[in-house]
Amino acid sequence: MIYHIPWIYTPVRTVLAIWHQLTKSEIPELAKCSVLMRDRGRVEDTIHTMQRAGAGSLQVISDFDMTLTRFAHNGKRVPTTHNILDNRLLINEDCTKKMRELLNTYYPIEIDAGRTAEEKQPLMVEWWTKVHELLIQQRIRKDMLSQAVKESSAMLRDGYKVFFDCLTEQQVPLLIFSAGVGDVLEEVIRQNQVFHPNVHIISNYMDFDQTGVLQAFKGQLIHTFNKREGALSHAAGLRELQGRPNVLLLGDSLGDLTMADGVSEHQNILTIGFLNDQVDERKESYVKSFDVVLVKDETMDVPNAILRHITSSRDNK
Repeated sequence: MIYHIPWIYTPVRTVLAIWHQLTKSEIPELAKCSVLMRDRGRVEDTIHTMQRAGAGSLQVISDFDMTLTRFAHNGKRVPTTHNILDNRLLINEDCTKKMRELLNTYYPIEIDAGRTAEEKQPLMVEWWTKVHELLIQQRIRKDMLSQAVKESSAMLRDGYKVFFDCLTEQQVPLLIFSAGVGDVLEEVIRQNQVFHPNVHIISNYMDFDQTGVLQAFKGQLIHTFNKREGALSHAAGLRELQGRPNVLLLGDSLGDLTMADGVSEHQNILTIGFLNDQVDERKESYVKSFDVVLVKDETMDVPNAILRHITSSRDNK
């Protein structure tokens, strides 16, 4: 009697693919209604490949304002690092008024889905330059920044501590690449007790005179749409990032996608985009550009789940 076992005739490649699917553990957070992916299979394959390579091959590159920080809380916008400076300890009412006028003029341009990054670039330089000039005129004192952050309603996303702690425990470098104010950014993460040794920051830093008064901003201006230049000139030189070809990238703007351009010989890049505002207008472009899009999600649940999976010991050989 001859018994036919159909699966025996299945091509080896197909059997391996089936085995691969069976042995891959699921990430239930990817099924959340706030998650959009143009190719879920590719996302899962990339995560699994990164997991097999292990934490030693991984680096995380992230924007800060509205990416690691919340966009809104209880229906009210959470301040960016520039907005935190809107405090009477630091600036006067006239400066506040002028900064808000600039925000109302340029922010709609920054998020305008109908304009290209090339069209936006000179306008972003204009915006950042005008804001920085206003701040310099205020002669901000360095020793008042800590109090201004304490008094602000700045909030990191829910689950931030798990995110930062996991990375430091696994010795994975975190490069925060921000168009905000580096001095304020540092104070926010310091006060939240997550400024660990593995955290590296590229941002717009204040230059204080000998008496601790703001006199200028250091180095090249970083805005939303010129992060590629910063990645090539600064990030590429960070020794801690060398030999880590797998990249998890987090951002809230299409301009953030260039933050990994300084990574030499990268093998796998998984991009996560937080779509916080003007969802209908920008959803299509975000889904086309980011691997994973999180719509109005104020948590780190999905990045944490992906990190947990990548850094788990299973299959890390």
